Amino acid sequence: MTDDRQPAPDFALDGRVAVVTGSSRGIGRAIALAYARHGARVVLTSRKQPALDAVAEEVAEAGGEAMPVACHTGDPAAIEALVAAVEERWGGIDVLVNNAATNPHFGPVLTAEDSHWDKIFEVNVKGYFHMARSVVPSMRRRGGGAIVNVASIAGRVPHHGLGVYSVSKAAVLMLTKVLAAELAADRIRVNAIAPGLIETRFSQALTEDPKISRRALRSIPLGRFGKPDELTGIALYLASTAASFTTGAVMYVDGGQSVGSGG
Repeated sequence: MTDDRQPAPDFALDGRVAVVTGSSRGIGRAIALAYARHGARVVLTSRKQPALDAVAEEVAEAGGEAMPVACHTGDPAAIEALVAAVEERWGGIDVLVNNAATNPHFGPVLTAEDSHWDKIFEVNVKGYFHMARSVVPSMRRRGGGAIVNVASIAGRVPHHGLGVYSVSKAAVLMLTKVLAAELAADRIRVNAIAPGLIETRFSQALTEDPKISRRALRSIPLGRFGKPDELTGIALYLASTAASFTTGAVMYVDGGQSVGSGG
């Protein structure tokens, strides 16, 4: 009698090097810790070194290995220096999680100043592009890789007060698809996670304002905000060989917000 059972999906990241931007707190921190628990050597990066060092200690306490490097992802020269440092220490990069983001403007889109547009696109869109462009040569040398772009449900559904941010996240969704098409021949998979409202310091202005939070919760079928750890499963899947046939996809992790309240 033959055994027709399929092998279990492999979510292990043993021996792989993963760069996670914006990993000093929130979603980035949660993803970095999850990757370390599953065997990856994790490169932690954000703008403030002390916060990165604290996360690196958490990784070490859990038995993982981390390399904390302060880097402003809106600065192409800083990104090149980061990638060179990783290659010198660990030989290359297998996984990139683009997560660092900013939003200096809250209010109607027509009240946004040019400086707001420039800053948001510098980090949220061009930062993702510059990071991807810098790691692709290393991934090619290693025979492939995975890029995970953290977008937002705001890139699909406009959010009150977040007009410029929403436009930037819509750009991330298209950047994901363009890169997926262009890098498929190199066996580099490119996918996006589009979170809904997740309880982080970044989203406090929304989740802790009674009026805004009540309106937001009415649009979420599960009736609550998400937690950073609730994004780690999909982030782990997209980085691992379990997702070997997945590229150009957008994974919505939003409590059902993208499908509506049903009411």
